[in-house]
Amino acid sequence: MTRFSNSDPAVVIGNFPWYEMVWRSLRGDFKPLTEPAGGYPVFVREWSQAVDHARIAQRQQAPVVTWLGHVTILLQVAGLNILIDPTLADCAGPYGRFGAPRRVPAPLTPEQLPPIDAVLISHNHYDHLCDATIARLIASGQRPRFFVPMGLKAWFDARNIANVTELNWWDSAALAEGVKIHFTPSQHWSRRTPWDTNASLWGGYLLEWTHPEASAWRFLFPGDTGYSADFKAIRQRLGAVDFLALPIGAYLPRNFMKPMHVNPADAVRLMLDLGARQAVAVHWGTFMLTQEAFDQPPRDLAQALQAHGLAPQTVWLMRHGETRTIPLNDGL
Repeated sequence: MTRFSNSDPAVVIGNFPWYEMVWRSLRGDFKPLTEPAGGYPVFVREWSQAVDHARIAQRQQAPVVTWLGHVTILLQVAGLNILIDPTLADCAGPYGRFGAPRRVPAPLTPEQLPPIDAVLISHNHYDHLCDATIARLIASGQRPRFFVPMGLKAWFDARNIANVTELNWWDSAALAEGVKIHFTPSQHWSRRTPWDTNASLWGGYLLEWTHPEASAWRFLFPGDTGYSADFKAIRQRLGAVDFLALPIGAYLPRNFMKPMHVNPADAVRLMLDLGARQAVAVHWGTFMLTQEAFDQPPRDLAQALQAHGLAPQTVWLMRHGETRTIPLNDGL
């Protein structure tokens, strides 16, 4: 079986002995140590809003983003509906019924999604590749193109899901005229069972939309990642990023999570490495995955932005279900 590795071969993640994982689970490493201020019902009320179904039903030329919780994004641009890491189940785990519980309800069901042209999967972890969500998407009649990392097509083949393209780091694929995606490196790992650790690749997607006689607009979904040199390489190779889906959560305890998940301080460094003009915070406030409280990432992010002299609005903190139009650069 092929085993994949990070661009820095010294950073090996995923080879945890079973007894360490049991010990960490019993110790409480994989759930928040405290509730958010006011408790989960208050957090849900403050950080959720109803999806504007009429708005997302419309095809969009200029880019529009809807945050569906955790890392799940609906990106609408150039007339395309692109769904990223769809995870809409009640738990991030097998069959959407076991594993890390979801504390903020999904703002819509798979059946309520508009027609999806492409689904981008960053890596094979349950909170990014959700069996229950994909099954319901297909059962509802949707037939999108799927783009997945190397080694992951077999998962879709086993479920008789067609139109799946595997990508290696730096591979590109066309979505439509003037729109292409590049699969980009990140520092992470993959596993779905005790026997398939790092048997499939991980990474992110840079989407590039180009109009004739206009500069390109670039969006990056980096996937799960620790801080690494990968993001300076992405900027050097593909150009500065206009809009970034910035992971800000799931970072404690730091001695365990640091290689695989940026904290807000590292996230801001990542954003600066990419030259990103604007970002939206993802990978926080949805599933009970790690020790930090659900409302801690925004507080830590505010401190990190201030430390670099950046305005708070440089990184949007959207509500679950919220849709926003993304500002374009002057060239489009």
